[in-house]
Amino acid sequence: QVQLVESGGGSVQAGGSLRLSCAASGYTYSGYSMGWFRQAPGKEREGVAGIDRDGRATYADSVKGRFTISQASAKNTLHLQMNSLKPEDTAMYYCAATPAFLYGGSLSEHRYNYWGQGTQITVSS
Repeated sequence: QVQLVESGGGSVQAGGSLRLSCAASGYTYSGYSMGWFRQAPGKEREGVAGIDRDGRATYADSVKGRFTISQASAKNTLHLQMNSLKPEDTAMYYCAATPAFLYGGSLSEHRYNYWGQGTQITVSS
């Protein structure tokens, strides 16, 4: 059974940094494509960053240059380093996984099969 558990959420002032982690279990992590998504109150869920099994990544324009997605396959862990946080980054952040090979990663939620429960990020001005 595939399980994804996010951690590292919290509250931070604008300009600060946070690092999210996603612990994966129940499958062979190294064969999967992974992604981070977020959903703010009253808004649709949007893709933040995606990464394929070979480490190629893609980012939403709104986070390029500020966020970095990475993975430690040996540890079955996905990370999202978030720097220069803005109030508009406030949202619930979700980790997602799929056994499909998404070359370069994907920001499309419909391409992912498994989801974590989410971790809240609140950025104050």
